[in-house]
Amino acid sequence: MKTTNKIEFSVFALLSIFCLISCTSSTKEDSPPNIIVFLVDDMGLMDTSVPFLTDTNGNVAKYPLNSFYQTPNMENLAAQGVRFTNFYAHSVCSPTRVSLLTGQNSARHGVTNWIRSESNNRTEFGPSNWNWKGLTKESVTLPRLLQQKGYRTIHVGKAHFGPFNSEGENPLNLGFDVNIAGSSIGEPGSYLGTEAFGHTGGNKKRAVPGLEKYHGKDIFLTEALTREANLAISQANEDGKPFFLNMAHYAVHTPFLNADPRFVENYKNLGKPEKAQIYATLIEGIDKSLGDIVQHVKDLGLGENTLILFLGDNGSDAPLPIEDGYSSSYPIKGKKGKHWEGGMRVPFIASWVLPNDKAPCQEKTRIAQNKVQQQLGSVIDVYPTLCEVANVSPPEGYVMDGFSLQHQLNGQQNEKRDELFLNHFPHDHRSSYFTSLVYSDWKIIYHYQVDEPPRYELFNLKEDPFESNDVAGENSEQLKIMMGKLASELKNKKALYPEKEGQPLELILP
Repeated sequence: MKTTNKIEFSVFALLSIFCLISCTSSTKEDSPPNIIVFLVDDMGLMDTSVPFLTDTNGNVAKYPLNSFYQTPNMENLAAQGVRFTNFYAHSVCSPTRVSLLTGQNSARHGVTNWIRSESNNRTEFGPSNWNWKGLTKESVTLPRLLQQKGYRTIHVGKAHFGPFNSEGENPLNLGFDVNIAGSSIGEPGSYLGTEAFGHTGGNKKRAVPGLEKYHGKDIFLTEALTREANLAISQANEDGKPFFLNMAHYAVHTPFLNADPRFVENYKNLGKPEKAQIYATLIEGIDKSLGDIVQHVKDLGLGENTLILFLGDNGSDAPLPIEDGYSSSYPIKGKKGKHWEGGMRVPFIASWVLPNDKAPCQEKTRIAQNKVQQQLGSVIDVYPTLCEVANVSPPEGYVMDGFSLQHQLNGQQNEKRDELFLNHFPHDHRSSYFTSLVYSDWKIIYHYQVDEPPRYELFNLKEDPFESNDVAGENSEQLKIMMGKLASELKNKKALYPEKEGQPLELILP
């Protein structure tokens, strides 16, 4: 009798262990991936030691600026993932940030300029009813969809989704469970903890909220935000929740008054102006933040189940001299706010934190390692991509302008997507009142002019990637084709035009 009981107990124990293993395995396979969107303010394509440009044979090519910056953690991420050479964002910050959360082009969601916290930033001839109030509680945002799926949704850093006293001012209104330091402001009052990040020094109107425990301490803003992000990740893990982290650093935005002291020595005696040296320390601080967050995720044992997307929100704003339109994005023409490629091309890297082809999440979303992807991608593609990764969908009838990047992340071509990016800017800024359209190998820029006929620029980006030869005057046939496509895109997205005396300056086709 005792022998029988021992046998029965042994069988029961084995069955229990088998069930436990099976259930654990099933849970792991069904567990949704953690997601990190690592967004850097004002970081352009050349603000890194990672080369993003390619030569005529498709091989990456380094330029002088790649040798100036030190970003080893970006290099590691690119080596274990895929980098895009032709990834586009809008030319200023708020339009891109809203596009990331909505999957819509700025011409459709209507946030076509950066949001000024205190008042309507329409500018003199801007559209009178552009969406200067930004996102609302009703907006169908990515974090809201992920929140409904059971994710812990975390915002850290710069928000800039709406002005003061608007619903969009507070990320908690937009689907985030946690908001750390996000508000209406678009730049920090100070990067220094000793100045309470603007509360006791610097620009008090742009003081960073919610970091009181670091006030008066010798800590840089980038580091404080990184520590808070890692604490939030740990808390989500302790609570058994998958997490979505919108890691949106204030760096590398102005003011360029305080260098990140950890990296000052790396940029002395390199022949660059003082503010450019300060900017470079901000870049390296961002890179260290990336490495620290990646390591923290690994230490928690979450690396195989965590996807990270690294990108900038518009072209570079590095304080470097401008010569014939070339500056901080050299050899690409232009910089933040300009209509050339340097205003809109940004770094984009995708990787699993710890690549493993056999991990369940990675079997579903394959990411090629050390791959250079030359097919076009853009910020409006992030929303549909992450919806697919997390198996969530917006409500029926919701319009997304982007395409899933799943095939492109695996180093393949997506034959079903268009090769198109529209940047609509009906306001006054560094480049004023313009719409640009990249379509396959061509780019058109339409300049609205209040008291003169419109002006056109046309570039063949395949033959002239650095926009040195405007062929609008000599290729009238291609100009008409591109203007027809541009007009169609604006109509499709119900875009608003600049205005004179209340009347829209509608397109004049050549």
